[in-house]
Amino acid sequence: MNKLKYGFASLMFLFAGVALAQEQEAKQEREPGHYNQSRFKQLYEEFSTPNSYRSASGAPGPAYYQQQADYKMDITLDDKNAKIYGEETITYTNNSPDNLEFLWVQLDQNVRAKDSKSPLRNGNGVNFAYTAGNFAETFVTEPFDGGFNIEWVKDANGKPLSYTINQTMMRVNIPQALKSGEQISFSIKWWYNIPDHTVNRARSGYEYFPKDGNRAYVIAQFFPRMAVYSDVEGWQNHQFWGSGEFALPFGNYEVNITVPEDHVVDATGVLQNRKDVFTKEMMKRYNQAKKSYDKPVVIVTQEEVEAKEKGFAEKTKTWSFKTEPGKMVRDFGFATSRKFIWDMQAVKVGGKDVMAVSMYPKEGNPLWEDFSTKAVVQTLHTYSKHTFDYPYHKAISVHAKNQGMEYPMICWNYGRPNEDGTYSDRTKYGMISVIIHEVGHNFFPMIVNSDERQWGWMDEGLDTFMQYLTEQEYGKNYPEDVAPNENYPSRRGAPEKIVPYMAGDQSYIAPIMSNPENVYQLGANAYGKPATALNILRETVMGKELFDHAFKTYAQRWMFKHPTPEDFFRTMEDASAVDLDWFWRGWFYTTDYVDIGVGEVKKYYVSGDVTTQMKEYMAARNITESDLPPLVYLVEEGSADYTDAMKGKAPSESSKTLKEFMMDNMTAEERAKVKEPKYFYEVTFTKPGGIPMPLIVEYIYADGTKENVTYPPEIWRKNDKEVKRVMSTQKELVGIVVDPKAETADIDTTNNAWPMKDEKSDFDQFKEKVRGE
Repeated sequence: MNKLKYGFASLMFLFAGVALAQEQEAKQEREPGHYNQSRFKQLYEEFSTPNSYRSASGAPGPAYYQQQADYKMDITLDDKNAKIYGEETITYTNNSPDNLEFLWVQLDQNVRAKDSKSPLRNGNGVNFAYTAGNFAETFVTEPFDGGFNIEWVKDANGKPLSYTINQTMMRVNIPQALKSGEQISFSIKWWYNIPDHTVNRARSGYEYFPKDGNRAYVIAQFFPRMAVYSDVEGWQNHQFWGSGEFALPFGNYEVNITVPEDHVVDATGVLQNRKDVFTKEMMKRYNQAKKSYDKPVVIVTQEEVEAKEKGFAEKTKTWSFKTEPGKMVRDFGFATSRKFIWDMQAVKVGGKDVMAVSMYPKEGNPLWEDFSTKAVVQTLHTYSKHTFDYPYHKAISVHAKNQGMEYPMICWNYGRPNEDGTYSDRTKYGMISVIIHEVGHNFFPMIVNSDERQWGWMDEGLDTFMQYLTEQEYGKNYPEDVAPNENYPSRRGAPEKIVPYMAGDQSYIAPIMSNPENVYQLGANAYGKPATALNILRETVMGKELFDHAFKTYAQRWMFKHPTPEDFFRTMEDASAVDLDWFWRGWFYTTDYVDIGVGEVKKYYVSGDVTTQMKEYMAARNITESDLPPLVYLVEEGSADYTDAMKGKAPSESSKTLKEFMMDNMTAEERAKVKEPKYFYEVTFTKPGGIPMPLIVEYIYADGTKENVTYPPEIWRKNDKEVKRVMSTQKELVGIVVDPKAETADIDTTNNAWPMKDEKSDFDQFKEKVRGE
């Protein structure tokens, strides 16, 4: 009789296919084919083809270009009537290879025009309760007319240019096409009514203080601004509906701002006439502040402010600001009031001094004098460390009730104590956090200039991620401001914070890669989820060293340029050698969630006897026992092959087969290096959730020791539902916990442990709390 001869490796290869063969034989009907549905497939279907403008690496290509818009403006604030008047000259440079037939200008204040379509874009029903102000605005008062009044548009020779206004966009019709490489200058005269931002949640406006009759102004989107023209979309002339923010080109600014004589002003750019608008005492304090690196110096005191609040200057004063050469900005904002206390502190950033500045009314104290400038300082340090050295000469935090909004070098921030000066931890941390966030926007998108109108997460999500890092460093650097033995209580960023959103009703969840106007929960979608995703990417998937290098590479590649989401995704992979297509797809392109758990855990015993499964396999292939080489069999506890001889013994002690196999098949030197395992387990891990993540497992042994193993996310690449791992150990396994430190935003932890733990419902826990159990 001819005997079949199998090498050991060949036989093992055959055995490996047993389960698959049996599964295929069980299928009676042939299934139809399917597209590649793997979550690990490359993102070629989602990404644009690389080109000479934007390279496959995520860096700007050799033909990358961007337009430039330079502004000269004269602005007058009418404090008595809350109006603003302006005349501006725009010099627009066409650096694109295209000839432009017309120009598009943004009129963002038209979102508050009487005939604005913005209030009509959403359906609404009756709320069960309204604030008095919201009820009055919705049902009682006439709509506020805060839109631009365009008096004229003229060319460089003073001749009128025709224009067409379509809601928040204005097309300027030029007499002939602006060719590639050419410049055009034109002027616009305009005015509008300034809104009360505390009533209608305007991003820009004033707050009225009835006790002293004064207003504090935070002014932005106040002038007609050029739209972006790029290689990605041509003109970015999407309407401003209110949520999708701004897409703007870089340029140089010269701005003169005329205000009441007793006002102070700070703004984007370098103050050109400080000696004319500062008193001698203010100049003295300012020079002290330039050398004060440990604490702020007050330039305008609360006592001086209270004196000014009693009178209203009839005369005016003009403050002149200009951007620094070679440090263009994409926008301009300013704040002005006679109510502003003003403090400044010097900060060393990259070997040069930057002024950290705060402006606030007395109603903001004591919170603002204690924490505002401190938060600005920490933000400049942390963001610069993770991106690039802050390039501008100052960063200003301005107090504005119910506000959080950002512009180059200046931002508005909320946080107000009670009238008696007391405040809660929630108010304090909320104020510090919003200052960090809004000052941080100087980096994203004021310098890394993404398209906020289309991709809100590219500025809000990246900034919220950096805000989380800054908050944690703030807590370490200023422990006196944080509860003892606790970290800074960040509201967003930690994985567990996003779980309620990702576990929510899918009818009200949109992918991160959605326009801000089209999502249901903008805060969670554009701020919280991308920030958490990046935090998990840094802490759990890539590791800090690889992530930090790649993130800094992205920031430095695209500072003072216009990146797209693909530029970010590609750069993070290019600079780290980590394939992240599965990560971007799951977290950014879908509404999938993370849910990974432990399924079955089977215990196996060693045997030298041919098992039932092997006999069936041999019979199907006409193989006899004599054809087999020496084999070690693993027998599942409780199976048909499990014998009385195995009971009460460690799995490896149930047979001498393992030792015999080692003696027969390994050299003495090889045996000396091997610790004979005593226990064998097959663990099945399940993945009910759609997002693949690293499988982080804590194994607990009978002697109380623990072992932590992180399997890469690629473990799910061939089976998206479950995966098995065979363990051979010296110690008995008594417990398994998946994601023991809550690092992956797992939405359901009831399946994360073996043996399964009895977890009480939220209602049962509430009842126990009420009873005091």
